[in-house]
Amino acid sequence: MDDTFEKRKKVVYDLICDEIYVPMKFKELANFLQVQKEERDELRKVCEALGQEGKVHLTRKGKYVKGETKRITGIYRAHQKGFGFVILPEEESDIYIGEENTGGAFDADQVEVVITKEPDGQDRRREGRIVRILERGITKLVGLYRKKPDQSYGFVIPDNPRMGKDVFIPEEAGKGAVDGHKVVAELTSYGSDNKKPEGRIIEIIGHIYDPGTDILSIVKGYDLPMEFSEKVLNQAERVSGPVSTADMAGRKDIRDWQMVTIDGEDARDLDDAVSVVRSGEDYILGVHIADVTNYVQENSALDREAKDRGTSVYLADRVIPMLPHTLSNGICSLNAGEDRLALSCIMTVDRKGNVTDHEIAETVIHVDRRMTYTSVNKIITEHDEKERDRYQELVPMFERMAELSGIIRERRKRRGSIDFDFPETKPILDEEGHPLDIMPYERNAAHRIIEDFMLLANETVAEDYYWQELPFVYRIHEAPEEGKLRALATFINNFGFSMHIGVNEIRPKEVQKLLARIEGTPQEAMISRLALRSMKQAKYTPENTGHFGLAANYYTHFTSPIRRYPDLQIHRIIKDNLRGRMTEERIGHYQNILPEVTKHASETERRAEEAERETIKLKKTEYMQEHMGEVFEGVISGITKWGMYVELPNTVEGLVHVANMPDDHYEYNERNYEMTGVHTNKTYRLGQRVHVRVIDTNRMLRTIDFEIASEGGEADGEDER
Repeated sequence: MDDTFEKRKKVVYDLICDEIYVPMKFKELANFLQVQKEERDELRKVCEALGQEGKVHLTRKGKYVKGETKRITGIYRAHQKGFGFVILPEEESDIYIGEENTGGAFDADQVEVVITKEPDGQDRRREGRIVRILERGITKLVGLYRKKPDQSYGFVIPDNPRMGKDVFIPEEAGKGAVDGHKVVAELTSYGSDNKKPEGRIIEIIGHIYDPGTDILSIVKGYDLPMEFSEKVLNQAERVSGPVSTADMAGRKDIRDWQMVTIDGEDARDLDDAVSVVRSGEDYILGVHIADVTNYVQENSALDREAKDRGTSVYLADRVIPMLPHTLSNGICSLNAGEDRLALSCIMTVDRKGNVTDHEIAETVIHVDRRMTYTSVNKIITEHDEKERDRYQELVPMFERMAELSGIIRERRKRRGSIDFDFPETKPILDEEGHPLDIMPYERNAAHRIIEDFMLLANETVAEDYYWQELPFVYRIHEAPEEGKLRALATFINNFGFSMHIGVNEIRPKEVQKLLARIEGTPQEAMISRLALRSMKQAKYTPENTGHFGLAANYYTHFTSPIRRYPDLQIHRIIKDNLRGRMTEERIGHYQNILPEVTKHASETERRAEEAERETIKLKKTEYMQEHMGEVFEGVISGITKWGMYVELPNTVEGLVHVANMPDDHYEYNERNYEMTGVHTNKTYRLGQRVHVRVIDTNRMLRTIDFEIASEGGEADGEDER
């Protein structure tokens, strides 16, 4: 049978590839081959098999033609509406895959694709067809188990909307799950056009309404490691003894230096301390970072676990640490009043913000006080007498810090550094994880001091090791695509703003100027977000290409080894160098491992960021669920053909769908980014303040729906009659 099928394939392929007969529709093909009606299904299977192999291609007019010979490998990213894109690691542009051309691929699959349409003047994106699935990207998923009382089988509705299909769970594979359980299911079959994927439940997370199940579902969905193995915990316990005289040997002893940590009230892993003194006209800035590598030896169980995790993950109701708490909150944390081992970057900074000299050294430190951003801000900005009296011995240093911070920031501003100053979201939760409030978490002067000092230390260390030409880990941010910035420039012209984009050169200073011009305008939040989206994502790499956003030629991550693996790796390199151990053998070792280390660190960083965003979206949805029917004032933050996005002061964003604007038929004016009523001429514009009523929330999709309302319940818009 197989031999016959292969012979049929060869005949059909030869025929389609013969210039005399191509292109041919299926009916023409069947008639030419004198295939009877009852055999046509077999012929279709032959054509489908040739299509899967990329040997033939079905055109939009239904004709079979010779297939593309070139196959491209990439990662398929599905959209919940059925279509998707193949992402190519080495290329900027992706390939659009129509719903009919997915070839049974699931989100995150590694696939082979053939190009079916090249971009022309109007269509900027290539189109393709997936011809082969090389490796499945998803083998297990998290979702909601549904089972009717009269059925022996059930289904899992995936949390990930990109999955597109429910997963069938046979009776024997249910693991005792009941309707409403959140579960982890392993896929045993990926199904077909006419058959659902099939799987088995391998873990029951809890009932959908049980406290903590929602966040835990996200943790499982992103495959974030929660528990440490006994071996790792035991090793952490063994190495976490108090600092001894032997530990201090050979280190620079600066325990008599006045220094503090400045963190949030709820911070536990304090990995950076700062000190500032004056030396004539100069400032001596010390950035002292916990020497985690002293306790996490290369290739130990602790090190392998930290590398695998890549980063600590900060979710709405919990922290998943990179290192066990014994270390992160204990001996590695720079707790006040205790001797600690550190790696210090001590910089001499002149009145213009230039680092004129620096020293990177292994040190022993002793932090004087554990300060909070709130307290330091009260001292230097609000001049709170009670707070200044409480910390009177430290007030002169805080004032020096504020002076130096301003100088450093002004220097960064002069060179064109971009500051996207968006308020972060802070959900206030009760003991069971229910949101009591959603608040914007604004940065104050103390936040900026620490940020300025850490940025300067990171730049200084990166430049030092770049010129030493040693293997290193850099934090790079490539220049954005010219096309994306030109699209942004076209967009902002609608609001009277402009950007200068040079030929083959994009300068961060132009983005900085734009952000300064829009500050305080109704369009500020929206244009800032669009500018941010036009940027590329920063990443880790052994090659230094500079940091576009910071307008820095050299940049790294040196300041957070408790929570970021790249920082830990950098400390290890620095210590090998300081101790004279950077032999040719060690150089070769680092050159071999750093490409994989940096790639994995970038991937785990993306995973953590996505999980953090999803938990915030979830808590926002839950919070607004408790405010159904209530009216809020917000700002129109986005307008599309399907509706308007409105952002509330607490950072919650919801959609006013055109279907929920019943007072008129509204049309989207793409040129001016407006929504206008056909009969009333009522117009809604970006940045406009409106009142909205909460009408629906969806915890599964984490979406919020609004409708327009005035405080009195009437429609709210600008009447242009």
